[in-house]
Amino acid sequence: MYLGIDVGGTKTLIATLDNSGVILERQKFPTDKTYSDWLQHLADFVAKMSTDSLVACGVAVPGRIDRTLGIGMAMGNLPWHNVPVQKDVQKLVGCPVVLENDANVAGLSEAMLVKHYDRVLYVTIGTGIGTGIINHRMIDSDFADTEGGKMLLEHNDKLVEWESFASGRAIYQRFGKQARDITDTATWEAIARNLALGLIDLIAVVQPQIIIIGGGVAPYYEHLEPPLKKILDSYATPLVPIPVLKQAERPEDAVVYGCYDLAKSMYGTTR
Repeated sequence: MYLGIDVGGTKTLIATLDNSGVILERQKFPTDKTYSDWLQHLADFVAKMSTDSLVACGVAVPGRIDRTLGIGMAMGNLPWHNVPVQKDVQKLVGCPVVLENDANVAGLSEAMLVKHYDRVLYVTIGTGIGTGIINHRMIDSDFADTEGGKMLLEHNDKLVEWESFASGRAIYQRFGKQARDITDTATWEAIARNLALGLIDLIAVVQPQIIIIGGGVAPYYEHLEPPLKKILDSYATPLVPIPVLKQAERPEDAVVYGCYDLAKSMYGTTR
């Protein structure tokens, strides 16, 4: 059995998965702004789950990490800095723990489901924008610390972070609606234009074979894809071809599935 822990900016999802990657149990709780409070709540919720036969655990956090020391250095939308996540969680769950960025493991999870593409760019659009680059079903170590949402792009005559005007939070701030409540074509075209500005730069650098869109906006991909594909195609050049676009298959659970994939690849099936 494996444990996946998805630490989000607003909520934490924990799930146990069997050796085949099937979710057995799940729990969810608000992510505390104080790390010590979060750790105590994590312990409370893990205690409610069947974790006696854990082989390994994967923990995903929304920010920059030190993989050698297992430290969360900066957490993006969380005010945590230099917290020993790997050591603390390992003490709590009693099995080996691997720590990774959330967009990377979500991308790993989704890349496992697209067998015909070796180079995958995963873009999660939620509170912020995260990016994961997967090469031959492994997190690309050369791009493991990529923070695509932090790219500076020109918007309204200013250089600002891409996620400041294209994330789910930015969508709500501009239109006063969550993605689930937006149905008119004009609004989705505006959303697509803002996303395309960052995507075309990522395409030029990464040259992915496929882009998978995940996060909170992904369930409404049917509204986003037509204008986004049209805009990206207009940017295409012989040196920057536009890859296949695809909706994430498991946008809500991609991170915990990715935690399972990573933990199993590192620690196998037995302790």
